[in-house]
Amino acid sequence: MTEPLALYIHWPFCASKCPYCDFNSHVREGGVDHARFRAALRRELAHEAARVGRRPLASIFFGGGTPSLMEPETVAALIADARAHFEAEPEMEVTLEANPTSVEIGKLREFAAAGVNRASLGVQSLDVEALRFLGRRHDVGEAIAALEAARDIFPRLSFDLIYARPGQAEAAWRAELRQALALAADHLSLYQLTIEPGTRFATQYARGDFALPAEDDAARMYEATAEEARRFGLLPYEVSNYAKPGAESRHNLAYWRYGDYLGIGPGAHQRLLRDGVMWATRRHRGPEEWALRVEQSGHAAVEEEALSERDRGREALLMGLRLAEGVDPARIEARSGLRFVDTVDPIMLAACLEEGYLEWQGPRLVATSEGRVRLDALLPALLR
Repeated sequence: MTEPLALYIHWPFCASKCPYCDFNSHVREGGVDHARFRAALRRELAHEAARVGRRPLASIFFGGGTPSLMEPETVAALIADARAHFEAEPEMEVTLEANPTSVEIGKLREFAAAGVNRASLGVQSLDVEALRFLGRRHDVGEAIAALEAARDIFPRLSFDLIYARPGQAEAAWRAELRQALALAADHLSLYQLTIEPGTRFATQYARGDFALPAEDDAARMYEATAEEARRFGLLPYEVSNYAKPGAESRHNLAYWRYGDYLGIGPGAHQRLLRDGVMWATRRHRGPEEWALRVEQSGHAAVEEEALSERDRGREALLMGLRLAEGVDPARIEARSGLRFVDTVDPIMLAACLEEGYLEWQGPRLVATSEGRVRLDALLPALLR
């Protein structure tokens, strides 16, 4: 049986660049040619659909950039195209990321009418000073209004928060988290503030303009998050994601379970298993150059590589151990063509099991709560 696809569509434009962001996002002071980018996205989608064939489609995710800056007719056209090219599953999940500014929130009903059934709001914080530090364009009142509005419009809702900010105390974090969860408690994506190369924060941090909380303090805030989320019925199904049972992001689960996904738009990546070969594709990052290439050739792929069995096994393990459900060795073997024992270092695996960082739960290898906190350090040593 053919596995369903997940479809990612990248909208690369933002109203401003956040100082912590290293995503492929761009500011265009002179405005964006929406008609041109709508046509290019539709054409690249049609090109990939012709190559893949009429497969089941489980999810669509509009990411960015800031997808809520798209015209609703663009979103509607792409959803309609996806339904025409593929066999949409009855409960297909369609997510759109949105910033909680008043301008963008005013378009939410139009996005819902276009076919979006899940919103993901980039709230990031409910603290005035933190929003200013993070370079966000919305204020606390707009964030709360956005959560309340989205709750009424969409059957499913998620929001993002950033923790381990400079000077942040655990008690204040708990209070902020409770306030957010009380407003919209279906799904939460939580990210520790990290300093990414090439960002404005990287320059400021190197200059000593601010300091981040100590590692132990950040770990306590991470643990506090799980406690507070549990009060509202949200469980940690992935390292950075919490959800009520049934409210997990189906789209992101496709990544973590190492399923097939298409990536359309500037800088998008995709993974497709065809005839026993896993193909990794990457598209041109520059929006205007991407559009030009699509207009000329129907697509803007700049790299398409057949991944080795070892690379596939490593990727499947790297992604799967982030999940609370862990990984099934049989799944890794089916997707990689490599025996599970050939993907891990047996000595390191034994040590992780002995220390209680990993455990076998039936046939699945699972990271414990202690292990998930240390995954970034453990995985490089665990993988062969």
